Amino acid sequence: MQEGSFTWSRLEKQYRVVEKRIDWGWVIVLLLAAMLLFSINLGELPLRDWDEGTVAQVAREIWRAPAGSMRWLYPMLGGQPYHNKPPLMHLLIAWTYSLLGVNEWTTRLPGAMLTAISVPLLYCIGREIFRQRWAAIYSALIYLTMLPVVRHGRLAMLDGAVICFFMVMMLCVLRSRRDLRYCLGIGIGFGLICLTKGMLGILLGAIAFLFLLWDTPRLLTSWYMWIAIIIGTIPIVFWSGSQWIHYGESFARIGIMGQSLNRINTNVENHSGPPWYYLLEIFKYAWPWLMFLPQALRLTWENRNLSWAKLVLVWSGVYLLAISLMGTKLPWYVFPIYPSLALAFGALLAETENPSLQSSYPRAWIASFSLLAVVASAGSIYYSWGTTGKSDLQMIFAAVAITMALAAILAERGDGQFLKILFWGSYISLLLLMKSNYWVWELEEAYPVKPVAVMIQRAKPTVRKIYTSFPYNRPSLNFYSDRNIIPASGAELKYYWQYNEQPYFLLDASALKNLHLESVKRIDETEGFTLITKDTY
Repeated sequence: MQEGSFTWSRLEKQYRVVEKRIDWGWVIVLLLAAMLLFSINLGELPLRDWDEGTVAQVAREIWRAPAGSMRWLYPMLGGQPYHNKPPLMHLLIAWTYSLLGVNEWTTRLPGAMLTAISVPLLYCIGREIFRQRWAAIYSALIYLTMLPVVRHGRLAMLDGAVICFFMVMMLCVLRSRRDLRYCLGIGIGFGLICLTKGMLGILLGAIAFLFLLWDTPRLLTSWYMWIAIIIGTIPIVFWSGSQWIHYGESFARIGIMGQSLNRINTNVENHSGPPWYYLLEIFKYAWPWLMFLPQALRLTWENRNLSWAKLVLVWSGVYLLAISLMGTKLPWYVFPIYPSLALAFGALLAETENPSLQSSYPRAWIASFSLLAVVASAGSIYYSWGTTGKSDLQMIFAAVAITMALAAILAERGDGQFLKILFWGSYISLLLLMKSNYWVWELEEAYPVKPVAVMIQRAKPTVRKIYTSFPYNRPSLNFYSDRNIIPASGAELKYYWQYNEQPYFLLDASALKNLHLESVKRIDETEGFTLITKDTY
């Protein structure tokens, strides 16, 4: 009996070693695949407006600040206190600037790498909640090949870092069920989220709390858990207290109320939408994986007594409900829901590996693959016409069309190889898109800022503020020109021209004609805009 027990113990240890080696192999493969997809062509396109331009400006001002200025704790934007978000991500970018210089690549690199790390983290989460390794593998591959994940993860925004820290927190939540030492990771993950995006940490922390309340309520009575949360909260309290002491009431009014709490029940900066706004965002960009949603939801609900289904239901349900009820709506707010959808889809696809449970594939899948193939083929043909054919887009749509056509044919034959085709084809298609100049398609919404910024830099205006006839602020132009370009109405422009000794205006042709300004000195022009100042001679 003892000899048999010893033999079994030795075999069990060998089995665990092999299992760990396989898991580490998948972690490395997923990380390398993610790093390639998230880093290729990262710095070739200009920064886009709003978040990217703003984040880059704040980071550069931190990097430029003299030693001892405490700018890392009290960041500035255009010479004014920056209360929008905590500065953790800005600090990472400023540190990258100090090592590798200031450019688009270094601006986007920290967020892109953190998002890439979240791919193997999702695999590790899957290994904690699924009995089958293939469910974890499928979940990570689906998450890796989701268009909104790759696109927003590559941008110099805060969301990629937030989702990485949230996955660290959720992985530690799952592992703490069998090892209380992982509670410390829960507190650290929570603190990192709050130091990146403030109040969002409370919502994501609530998701973790509700999951434990449903799945493992005993952990909520553990003093290890609460000590870890207190440890993670200390940096947040320190940062908030320092802001309150330094800025006083303005921090509470702008940083807490204006940029956080007001977004819950009011429409901040005209970013509004109906309650189903995020459902439409998911419907527009989550293909081809969205075709698995009906069966995945049914499977999740049928297995709601299992931990993986509880996690998916709490994660996706609570988060989607919360952001749908918010007054302010922006496309990237839905980013944290995609990992939970990937887990549900991965669980479903793992079921297809069992022939006894899956005799044939649903006709809806085959029809969806076929429809996507037709649409992508039409797109490829469309972008090949004309004298200004776009070969990059033609190739991207062709890759999607071939992938979907092959997947439809194999699924129709009942061949499980359609999944491998779907993963490889989706990855290659996204790789081609990221390699092209079309992955930041918002750049086409207004005039290109870099030529205008070069014109301003070449002129070397003596003032830091330049007024423009363009109707709205463009943070990317502020970043590239290293000036504060302020939108102004016709009346305001006339006033500034009259009462400023040496004003600088950036005007389009119609504004320059209609303002009838006197003593105009044209400095330079490009992209339909003219830089002018007063002729004092």
